[in-house]
Amino acid sequence: MTRVALIGAGGKMGIRLLGNLLTTTYELLPVETSDIGIARVQEKGLSVLPASTALPQADLIIFAVPDALMQPITRQLVPLAKSGAVVVMLDPAAAAAREVTLRDDLHYVVCHPCHPPLFGEQDSDEARKDFFGGIAAKQDIVIALMQGSEEAFAQAEQLVKQAFAPVVTCHRITVEQMAILEPAMAEVVAATAAVLMNDALEEAVKAGVPRAAATSFMLGHAQIVMAIAFGAIGSPYSDAAKVAIRYGQEHIIQPDWRKAFAPEHLQMVIQQMLHPEG
Repeated sequence: MTRVALIGAGGKMGIRLLGNLLTTTYELLPVETSDIGIARVQEKGLSVLPASTALPQADLIIFAVPDALMQPITRQLVPLAKSGAVVVMLDPAAAAAREVTLRDDLHYVVCHPCHPPLFGEQDSDEARKDFFGGIAAKQDIVIALMQGSEEAFAQAEQLVKQAFAPVVTCHRITVEQMAILEPAMAEVVAATAAVLMNDALEEAVKAGVPRAAATSFMLGHAQIVMAIAFGAIGSPYSDAAKVAIRYGQEHIIQPDWRKAFAPEHLQMVIQQMLHPEG
């Protein structure tokens, strides 16, 4: 039986993965240190193990810990792993910045969920409400081999497909490409745009528009403008909307916003994510 150590098993991401992996044939070795996290793991019917017990046994090791903690945690725990183990990381930031403890005799794979697509078809009401994914909604994932063999990559791919199930497609890319997707594309740009839309809604409310009306109008228009932009429907923007979009591009969006994808700016953002204390 393949043994999987899950570091941070009782955290936000860890407990999600634990729920899916409990339905598989893997032997799970949960590692957790916080009282709240330990209680969550115990609620799943499992006992928490110390890292010193779990890691020397594990064939695969998942680090479900925050980006900013990857460097100190891997520095402490990677030396405990048995030779030939596969280390799986769930975010690209620390890997792209090379702030992960590496050993020549270990394999390293990075993956991240794409999350259920905005215009994708789902099979049930539960799936349609599963915005994060990993419960009922179908989603894709991205995965990269940072270091090691193709055999180890295949083992990690099989594991994360089940951890983030139901998975439709597993896109293989590089660690550097994954960092372009997140944080640059998905967070620096897309999440910022989402926050801007919510801020715009609040401005409408401040101007006297009833909140219910503003919310309904914003969410409905957000869906249709994105459906047009991403080609989910064949309709174009109206001529008047094109004028408004051009005005917004000139007066709201900074003309040099694409610098977020330049390697030096991407590394700067990653460093701020990994070291928020400065």
